[in-house]
Amino acid sequence: MAVKIRLQRHGKKNFAFFHIVVADSRAPRDGRYIEQIGSYNPNSNPATILLDSEKALAWLNVGAEPTLTARRILSYEGVLLKKHLQGGVAKGALTQEQADKKFEDWKAQRDAKINAKKEGLSKDAAAKSKAALEAEAKVNQERAEALAKRKAEAEEAARAAAEAAAAEKAAQEAAAAAETAETTEA
Repeated sequence: MAVKIRLQRHGKKNFAFFHIVVADSRAPRDGRYIEQIGSYNPNSNPATILLDSEKALAWLNVGAEPTLTARRILSYEGVLLKKHLQGGVAKGALTQEQADKKFEDWKAQRDAKINAKKEGLSKDAAAKSKAALEAEAKVNQERAEALAKRKAEAEEAARAAAEAAAAEKAAQEAAAAAETAETTEA
């Protein structure tokens, strides 16, 4: 029986997540499996991978073949490196302590990269929100200035209209006074 480590699709259309399973190669993709060893969610940034490394390593040691995508996930999680280092220990090329140190150094370096990416994403999100707030403040200030300008223009127009009305009223009163003066003279 050929055993494969592969992905089993779950979720909905355009929003899939995957279980990492050990299955008979003749079984359907989403069908029967021997054991579930993890999950993979590509929808988050960075992608979320939960993997039982010990089970995956045990299955690799007994001959399970990973698919290309599963191989990349196992490599990303360090399972293939651990298998490689165990092979070196078995051949006597290095000691178990040296292998463990190499693996821990690699894991610390990988974790540093992941944390740097997460920090970069959070900094980018903060910068974008700050830029959006600044742009909104600028737009609000321009709107306030335009509103104040229109209000000042309206007040100026109202003042001019009031002055014109007062001047016309004064002219009418003067004309009325002149008329009354003419009628009194005549």
